[in-house]
Parts: sequence; structure tokens; C-alpha cells
Amino acid sequence: MTGKRTPADVLREARKKDSLAKRTRVLAVIDEMKARDEPITFLGAARAARVSNWLVYADGVREYIEAARKGQAGQKARAQQAGTTASAASLATDLEITRAEFRRTRDERDRLKAKVQRGLGHQVAQAGATELAARIRDLTTKAGQQDAELAQARTQVAELTAERDTALDEVAGLRTALRQMTRQQNALR
Repeated sequence: MTGKRTPADVLREARKKDSLAKRTRVLAVIDEMKARDEPITFLGAARAARVSNWLVYADGVREYIEAARKGQAGQKARAQQAGTTASAASLATDLEITRAEFRRTRDERDRLKAKVQRGLGHQVAQAGATELAARIRDLTTKAGQQDAELAQARTQVAELTAERDTALDEVAGLRTALRQMTRQQNALR
């Protein structure tokens, strides 16, 4: 350029430079995603490159992302054909095997649970009536003590609630008195 640059020229060059830097950053992010074998999406590329969504759909960038996505899809198909990834049928078979194993485990759990319940029932049946009566007396005594403690706690709660209400009424009265005193002082001025 032989003439002086206008502010519009400077602004145009700065925007062009910024746009080029952002596009370069998006392309670098796409290359990193390919290297990490991370699924490439337009939104994911925009977020990773910290650029607006419209930029990843701009000419030149969109085509690069689409080519990278097609390359990943081709890799997955080749990997599945080579047997390095599981097919849908293989995954379905694994799922069915896991479900069958889960059913067997659940049945075994139920069987063991019933056995334990029978064993506990047998122990209770063998315990003497006097021993059971003593346990019942102990539990009844403890329940009575807990009822007494609960009644005492309820009484304390009622007393504290009454004290709180009284204190709130006093505060309200003091506020009213203070307002009246303030009005009287202001009237005297």
C-alpha cells in the first residue's frame, strides 16, 4: 500500500487476522480430537476451540469437520470388520448372558434369604417362654421411659415457645414505643 491506511482498513485487517486465528484454532482442535479418537461434532468443536457456533459452519471449516467425521465413521466400520470392536449382535449376546447370570444370582439370593428366615424362626421357637417374657418386659420398660422423656421434651418445647412469643411481643412493643418517641422528637424540632 502506498497511501495512508484509514481506520476502516486497520479494522478490516484486524478482523481478518482475528478470523484467521479462530479458524486455525478450530482446525487444530479438530486434529486433536481425531488424534484422541474423540467423537467429532460441530458443537463439540466450537466449545473446545472457544468460538461461536456459526464459525464451525462457515465455508472451509464445515468441510474440514465433515471430512474428519467421515474419516471417523470409516475407521469405526473398518475396526468392526476387522473384529477389534464388538458388533451389535455380540453386544446383544453379552447382554443376554449377563441377564441370565443376574437371574441366577437373584434366585440364589432368594433361596439363601429363605434359609436364614427359617433359621431365625427356629431359634425363636426354641427360646423359652420365660426368656421371651423377660425380653418383652425390658422392651415395655424402655418404651415407658422413652414416652416419659418425650412428654418432658414436649413440655419444654411448649414453655420455650411461650417464652419466645412473649419476647416477640415485648420487641414489638418496644419498636412501637421507639417509633412514637422518634415522632415526638421530630415534632419538637
